[in-house]
Amino acid sequence: MHRYRIFFLALLLCAGVRLAAAQSEVQPSPAEQKIARLEAQIADAKSAGDNSWMLVSSALVLMMTGPGLALFYGGLVRKKNVLSVMMQSFMLMAIISVLWALVGYSLAFAPGNSFLGGLSHAFLRGVGGTPDADYSSTIPLQTFMVYQLMFAIITPALITGAFAERMKFSAMVAFMILWFFIVYAPMAHMVWGKGGFLNAALGGRVPTLDFAGGTVVHITSGVSALVCALFLGKRLGYPREPMPPHSVVLSVIGACLLWVGWFGFNAGSALSAGSLASSAFVATHLSAAMATIAWAVMEWIRNGKPSVLGAISGSVAGLVAITPAAGFVTPMSALVIGLIAGSVCYLMVAKVKGIFGYDDSLDAFGVHGAGGTLGALLTGIFATSAVNSIFKDSKGAVLPVGLVDGHGGQLLNQAIGVLIAWCIAAVGTYVILRIVDAVIGLRIPPDDEIMGLDLSQHGEEGYNI
Repeated sequence: MHRYRIFFLALLLCAGVRLAAAQSEVQPSPAEQKIARLEAQIADAKSAGDNSWMLVSSALVLMMTGPGLALFYGGLVRKKNVLSVMMQSFMLMAIISVLWALVGYSLAFAPGNSFLGGLSHAFLRGVGGTPDADYSSTIPLQTFMVYQLMFAIITPALITGAFAERMKFSAMVAFMILWFFIVYAPMAHMVWGKGGFLNAALGGRVPTLDFAGGTVVHITSGVSALVCALFLGKRLGYPREPMPPHSVVLSVIGACLLWVGWFGFNAGSALSAGSLASSAFVATHLSAAMATIAWAVMEWIRNGKPSVLGAISGSVAGLVAITPAAGFVTPMSALVIGLIAGSVCYLMVAKVKGIFGYDDSLDAFGVHGAGGTLGALLTGIFATSAVNSIFKDSKGAVLPVGLVDGHGGQLLNQAIGVLIAWCIAAVGTYVILRIVDAVIGLRIPPDDEIMGLDLSQHGEEGYNI
């Protein structure tokens, strides 16, 4: 009996030891609890800071379309067409937003195949306050969604500059809806989406660097603009009759808003409020400044006077060219990119357009198509892992990303991305134009064009602007 008591006490003792050990494992010490609370507070503060910056960036990018682009383009056309151009930008803010919420975001960023996303996020299912670590671990997925929406809005709006003053409003609406699905959504998924063919960060087959939209935004819109200009033909009287901008003042205001908004466009693409956003911010500003000077100087040499229109066009060219490179290059490289962009885009507008004779009304191709292509290629040259260590080996060691780092293959990757963007934009746009022209008709009648689109398409006048 005594032995049983001893055995029973031993069992109780063992159970007590185990329980005490379990409690010590479950219950951290007061110091550990304090550290855990501090870490949670730091994570919450970082998340709140990043989310605040991304919401501000979203608003800045939307400002680029309205009022930025609306004023920039509105000042460049003749008085009889100013409201029609502004209406196109304004309506695209509404149309693309609805399409994005229904299926657009899902097609661009939901898991799918290498070329298009699936429908798992259709109607914004699963897009709420929880972050998606594949895109950003610190901001709600809903914030990421609305930020990307602003890119989807401005991209088709850029194309309107090529066919300004001669396309039916109904045809514009139909064209942009189809273009959004056929060109923009696939390109956005390939470059930025999970499993995208060109996605450098998420294992793309051809890792192409595009920090904020050189291929997705500027090449697609610029090349599509050229196809539209060629397909529709020239405006009545072009180039015999002078067609000067009706208000360069409006265009200057628009350009200033674009310059400011571009900080949300590029620095916001860091998807956090950290040092990478600062680097992209600085690169964006310096490229725009240098491109402004380059365009103005070339115009000064050629014409004897630097024009205001030339200066603001140069700033936009610099902003376009730095867009794919902003988060990968140093400030000095940004200056070089701006110098090259301002010079080349000036030649595209002042020389090349005249040689080929196409009527790109507001030089959407000369600035965005040429500038985007140039910027994407220069990214392959000037990108450096000292700014953005996007590539790492299996052991976590940082790998070179551009030619200045000794990674010459990146330039080839960039060229492949450029070629794909050109092909999708050119072929897709041509097919869409054929369809819309057959069903609706693209071009307004000659009498309506002479009257102006403000009256013929909208029944309003903007002459007093």
